[in-house]
Amino acid sequence: MIHQEQSHQDIRDAVRSLCEEFPADYFRKVDEERGYPEAFVDALTKAGWMAALIPQEYGGSGLGLTEASVIMEEINRSGGNSGACHGQMYNMGTLLRHGSQAQKEFYLPKIASGELRLQAMAVTEPTTGTDTTKVKTTAVRKGDKYVINGQKVWISRVQHSDLMILLARTTPLAEVTKKTEGMSIFIVDLREAIGKGLSVQPILNMVNHETNELFFENLEIPAENLIGEEGKGFKYILDGLNAERTLIAAECIGDGYWFIDKVTKYVNERVVFGRPIGQNQGVQFPIAKAYVNVEAANLMRYKACELFDAHKACGAQANMAKMLAADASWEAANACLQFHGGFGFAAEYDVERKFRETRLYQVAPISTNLILAYVGEHVLGMPRSF
Repeated sequence: MIHQEQSHQDIRDAVRSLCEEFPADYFRKVDEERGYPEAFVDALTKAGWMAALIPQEYGGSGLGLTEASVIMEEINRSGGNSGACHGQMYNMGTLLRHGSQAQKEFYLPKIASGELRLQAMAVTEPTTGTDTTKVKTTAVRKGDKYVINGQKVWISRVQHSDLMILLARTTPLAEVTKKTEGMSIFIVDLREAIGKGLSVQPILNMVNHETNELFFENLEIPAENLIGEEGKGFKYILDGLNAERTLIAAECIGDGYWFIDKVTKYVNERVVFGRPIGQNQGVQFPIAKAYVNVEAANLMRYKACELFDAHKACGAQANMAKMLAADASWEAANACLQFHGGFGFAAEYDVERKFRETRLYQVAPISTNLILAYVGEHVLGMPRSF
């Protein structure tokens, strides 16, 4: 743990230094306005942090998932919310691993520089949710185009993206031998698509997180926008999920440390009945326990990163890291809110904002119960429950 902290201290110092330019009142104002932290995302992009996982030959930093996770952790630990921009870091993985040489040469340098934002990935649908193999959105080949029809929901950052990764059925479910076959991945140029077959309906939600419902009505996209082989899209999507889950684990760890730093300072200073409230074991123990759990989740995060960077199987570790980190940050959030008392509900303390933000990760990008189902079936060999 100490070794990991020290070995990435240069990254931590640089990201913290950038985040200092965007203090708590900046994020508080963005949250109040239900806005998007445009200036913050631009600063991260210009500094090269969003291109961490893009190889140097395409203008990125060529770093591993370990380093990328440290960047995400530090943004959240500094009081920011990586949810506004983390898609730019990992959504391009599908393109990097499965795109043609021409696609990579065309898109990746522009994504690395920030000239193009690829922050959106459209998988989830209103009637299918996590049962991805049942997606109803279709892509039908007609000459040199695909025609897209269907609906997607909870698609984040569409309004702040130029490009979007789309999963659609190219072969009907009834015609495939395995339900995971017959789905394909496309890159959609949102600048061309919106208003020409794609309509975007924003969804107001508990967190200031830009997310949307999408409606496709005969949207035409060039056939060359297919990524990889037709029908292999489900496998391509799975490849990217381990990176996403591990990075989100790191964000939760950053949140966890933020809550613990915040509440520890407060309970040392807050005097009630003639003594600091942190002197009471009823206050001290829940905070200490939350800290222990954040530290433990942190180790699993590094384990998942280590395996991912070594190109080894890491599905179990990525899932476990995400679950442990989300649970630990939520535990720390509850302690922080509880021991701030009424002040925890006041926007000026930032606790209620971060509390809402970290709560999301019990549900997204995969719910805790589905992680337990994965571990039960794939790790422990119990019968499939669904």
